[in-house]
Amino acid sequence: MYLLYEEDGDIKAGTILADNDSSLQIDSQHGKRGKLKANHVLLRFGSPLPAEVMENARALKEELDLDFLWEVAGTEEFGFETLAADYFGHAATPTEASAIVLALHNAPIYFQKKGKGRYKAAAADILTAAKAGLERRARETALRAEWVAMMVAGKLPEPFHGHVFELAHKPDKNGLEYKALNEACAATSLSPVRLLDKCGAIPSSHEFHRQAFRLEHFPKGFGFPELAAPLPPPFLPAGDTPAFSIDDAATTEIDDAFSVIFRPDGGARVGIHIAAPALGILPGSDLDRLAASRLSTVYAPAEKFTMLPEDLIAQYTLAENRECPALSLYLEVGPDHNIETVATVADRISIAANLRHETLEPLFNENTISQPGPDYPFRRELEWLYAFARNLEIGRGKAEQIQRHDFVFRVRDEQVEINPRARGNPIDKLVSELMILANNRWGEFLAEKNVAGIYRAQTGGKVRMTLSPAPHEGLGVSCYTWSTSPLRRYVDLVNQRQILAAAAGEIPPHTASDPLLFAAVRDFELAYDVYNDYQRRMERYWCLRWIQQEAVTELDATAWRENLVRLDGLPFVARLTGAPTLNPGDRIRVALSDIDLLDIDLTCRYLSHLDS
Repeated sequence: MYLLYEEDGDIKAGTILADNDSSLQIDSQHGKRGKLKANHVLLRFGSPLPAEVMENARALKEELDLDFLWEVAGTEEFGFETLAADYFGHAATPTEASAIVLALHNAPIYFQKKGKGRYKAAAADILTAAKAGLERRARETALRAEWVAMMVAGKLPEPFHGHVFELAHKPDKNGLEYKALNEACAATSLSPVRLLDKCGAIPSSHEFHRQAFRLEHFPKGFGFPELAAPLPPPFLPAGDTPAFSIDDAATTEIDDAFSVIFRPDGGARVGIHIAAPALGILPGSDLDRLAASRLSTVYAPAEKFTMLPEDLIAQYTLAENRECPALSLYLEVGPDHNIETVATVADRISIAANLRHETLEPLFNENTISQPGPDYPFRRELEWLYAFARNLEIGRGKAEQIQRHDFVFRVRDEQVEINPRARGNPIDKLVSELMILANNRWGEFLAEKNVAGIYRAQTGGKVRMTLSPAPHEGLGVSCYTWSTSPLRRYVDLVNQRQILAAAAGEIPPHTASDPLLFAAVRDFELAYDVYNDYQRRMERYWCLRWIQQEAVTELDATAWRENLVRLDGLPFVARLTGAPTLNPGDRIRVALSDIDLLDIDLTCRYLSHLDS
């Protein structure tokens, strides 16, 4: 005796060796002996042989019309043998019955399984939808195969053109394009980025990196939504004038300016004036939430993405030839450059000039200070403030620090200039010392008034943000807030609100337990690290572009650590190959090749040692 049975989700045939009512001993058609529960048996038959039944049943199944079979089945639950008899018009043979059950079992969109050998035809609307789904998947499979073939051949399918960067950086893994790209990558042994590049989909390596940053951190784009205009600043008393700022030519967010009124005794009244957007951006407003989501302006060579919309920046930036609202720190300073009194007020400042590094530095530098030479705007004020700044630096115990070089990038029409600029020149020292002074004094002011603030602290060599005043050992001050760049950093904007309230004797917007302060600290530190990393990556990228532009194949370099070297004249650290054992500080000559603008890397090969 033979049988048809269901096992492991499949229909099989075999030979009965022993029938024990609830279970059977059987041999499968392939000769595998085993035990089978009786309720798994679908059909018993005496002939033909199981292998012959299954072979003929599979052939017959392919001839069956599933749509007709579905119509014959009706709407009620049925057994497969009954349907086989209705379909064939007579009592079904083992082969015919097996063909029917195979057809039912393998057509789940037509028939729902209800029990052993029992089924029910799917409702008409469900069947229609399921068939449409099958047709769609068939079309997608064919389309995907077509796309894969195109990409393997180095051609980009037309539907990919609109979202190449999403596929490269942040793909929808359920999307048909991603699945096709993945298959093509497997066929070519290339990464998605390399395959897209091979297909000519990445014409701009700069845009490739820019979009990677946008998709990860600015998913809604770098632009700003339409927002209501900020409140105009309240009426403010006039402050000391005239005032001037010092920034590079590209700066539009002019946060700080200075004024000096000389006293007959040789001292001066010094004003440190900070742009005051906190007067118009209310806590919890749409503009405030926008600033809290961006947290900082992002800087990179050739571009920047501001924290605040341009129209708001234009309203509060300390632009020349106009009166601007400001948070001002006034210092009475004696002839010995020691501070006598300090006062904080909100006022209205007349900005006489926006001095720019590029034009000021040739006039105001270590070689021209206190020397005969041509006059220039605010020369007396600048030289006096520089002497004051040097005294502040000595007071912090930081006068003997070794100064390093910064690098200034200028990118115009894809042409790159990279120029070293010494830190600690008179312009830098003047501005940095006055900013350190303001941030230190306003931190102390908040602490004295018992008003919450966000501080930057450094103890034991570790820099951190904190909501409690703590020393900043690196700067040599008792405490240090970030409060002098409210147009560029959200924590400065938050601190400015607190300082304005404390100066006016009002209740500050934020208490020490305000969750917003904790969130601002956490989110700002994360965002600031990400933004700085993007700036470093893009500086590295433009270094490679400069090497290509200038056709540089060899450079001098300094061994840094392990197998890393610093290239001369560039802020670029490269991994060195083919070098003997080097000591940190060794001067060597290296060969540069194989520049990769997508990975932002190159091959740096040792050539020779340089004379000391």
